[in-house]
Amino acid sequence: MTMLLESSHSQATKIRVLVVDDSSLIRRMVSRIFESDPEIVLTGTARNGIDALSKLGEMKPDVVTLDVEMPEMDGLQTLREISKTYPSVRVIMLSSLTERGTSTTLDALMHGASDYVTKPTQGTESAYEQLAVQLLSKVKQLFPKLNSNKLAASVARANATSSAPALSHPPAEICCIGVSTGGPSALYDIWGQFPKNFPLPIVLVQHMPAMFTQMLADRLHSVGSIPVVEGKEGMMLMPGQAVIAPGGYHMRVARQGRELIVTLDEGPKENSCRPAVDVLFRSVVEVLGGRAIAAILTGMGQDGLLGVQALKARGAVILAQDEATSVVWGMPGAVVAAKAADYVLPLDRIVPEILKSIRYR
Repeated sequence: MTMLLESSHSQATKIRVLVVDDSSLIRRMVSRIFESDPEIVLTGTARNGIDALSKLGEMKPDVVTLDVEMPEMDGLQTLREISKTYPSVRVIMLSSLTERGTSTTLDALMHGASDYVTKPTQGTESAYEQLAVQLLSKVKQLFPKLNSNKLAASVARANATSSAPALSHPPAEICCIGVSTGGPSALYDIWGQFPKNFPLPIVLVQHMPAMFTQMLADRLHSVGSIPVVEGKEGMMLMPGQAVIAPGGYHMRVARQGRELIVTLDEGPKENSCRPAVDVLFRSVVEVLGGRAIAAILTGMGQDGLLGVQALKARGAVILAQDEATSVVWGMPGAVVAAKAADYVLPLDRIVPEILKSIRYR
């Protein structure tokens, strides 16, 4: 009896995963990855969306890995049904590197998918190992209380209070945003809150590869009141316009005469990222000191922490998304744990606080 209870408890603390893909080869490959990890339970597989929806109630997964392109019911349709019927289930999209696959994946990310992984183009052992590293890390980051990051998460939660009163804040000349896992959906949800006459330029790093960032700029441009573009070398920053760092490039703010411009480079990755939030935020400090408002939203890891600390030391206003509304409370959690946030807010209060800060100054 004791052994049965221990086994039941062990199962309850593991992450339950359902694999959905129309390719039997991919189903086997992804299943093998999850079966190899002691912190994960593979609850089963499904060959398409209809099959998956019929199994969700019985298998009760925490996470579904979902193929983007499937017959009968594709990934986007399936995601909508999962979000409607099982809102607590996290979804990770598996996509190809085609333009169509990228576009559909981004739509999924903007409508509730937590993250995505690209399918390997070759069936080599190294491709399998790369897929395994990505899948396992992304699944576990969605459930920090159940994995090896639980200590770091508990430290962050213990410090989840606004920091001590900040220095007096100089007038802001720019708004900086850093975001990663869960970012497309978060940005989609809040972008309409920025008014058409927003008085500052916005610079934004979303951890994504090339092609994704241009599509993200287009999507946000279509749902908001202010223009959104992908950054280009030498581009002038203008009030009421947002510039997204292009995938594969670090983006910096520089001064050219009296104007602020964008510069790009392919320097070494920071925090395993290019673009990196820290690179952008440091450049803002170099050019504008603390005359900035910076927001760190949902994301894995702690990219942005060093940049935020440099900005805060010069008097910038720092906002962090709270744990309850973050898909992954890594990046904002690190800022809160370091007591670098002036405000820790739910997602829907981030933009209102930015507007309030500008108005009061």
